[in-house]
Amino acid sequence: MSKKILLSGVKPTGQAHIGNYFGAMKQFLDLQNSGDYQCYFMIADYHGLNLIQNAADMKNLINELTLDFLAIGLDPKKSIIFKQSDVSAHTELAWIFDTIVTMPYLMRAHAYKDAEAKNKELNVGTFNYPVLMAADILLYSTDVVPVGADQKQHVEYARDIAEKFNFTFCGITKDSSNTEKTTFKIPEPLILNNVATVPGIDGRKMSKSYNNTIPLFATREQITKAVMSIVTDSGSDIPANVYAIHKLFKTEAELKPLYEASKGKYKALKDALIEDIDAFIKPIRERREQLAKDSVIVAKTLSDGAKQANKVAQVKLEQAKIAIGVN
Repeated sequence: MSKKILLSGVKPTGQAHIGNYFGAMKQFLDLQNSGDYQCYFMIADYHGLNLIQNAADMKNLINELTLDFLAIGLDPKKSIIFKQSDVSAHTELAWIFDTIVTMPYLMRAHAYKDAEAKNKELNVGTFNYPVLMAADILLYSTDVVPVGADQKQHVEYARDIAEKFNFTFCGITKDSSNTEKTTFKIPEPLILNNVATVPGIDGRKMSKSYNNTIPLFATREQITKAVMSIVTDSGSDIPANVYAIHKLFKTEAELKPLYEASKGKYKALKDALIEDIDAFIKPIRERREQLAKDSVIVAKTLSDGAKQANKVAQVKLEQAKIAIGVN
């Protein structure tokens, strides 16, 4: 049986942290290595353009994210790693979709509602991002998109747009084998129920916007500084924020004797957490440092990925152009 097609994207908007790893990147690695999927991992630089509007910064962030992917174990021989802007079909298909998507429909998106609630001015790219995201997904006849439960709406938009396009331009006909003939496959969300919500050093969800992160490739000194800054509750034997982060690196069974023996000893518990984070990060940090010495590996990874992605995306775009009557 052929593998299912899986696609996911990450915006190049800042330094990766352990929340990114346990919240998404670890799942990418597990899915790649499961053998069940042909994986497409996209650096979503056009989505990132809503936030990063400096050429030098964007170029550096793309380079850094590609190295991050390679360092954690994403393998160009197993997965297609590519940059969104290298496949022009994404933006061309998004415009085609724009002609059948209404503004009230896009106003249901979480990003729009959040901006509206905060009385923030929203640029057109952010307002319209669900349409570009639908193009990202549908170009590759994607079967599944890995998302957390709170991100399911992204896939729902892609499903709705695919169904509307198929109905508007293709009708719903069947061939001689009674199989529906449509342009776009309807994707499914792959809900990652075991994804950890990683707390930051202040107890809130770890996020660059809160400045409460532990970098994924941190040095020993950076780890020490971050861990020693973790907010603790002086009235508790077990510091909740320290324990919540510690559980990412060791099982509760492994942690139980340590925390029982060190009740109220916050310094000892933080020292143990530093050791365990460093033991986890050190090998991937060293791997990343070696990869960074290769002057061509990022360019080659993205060039090879672009060729593979374009080969598939252009076929689907041509099918869409035939359906709308411009080819």
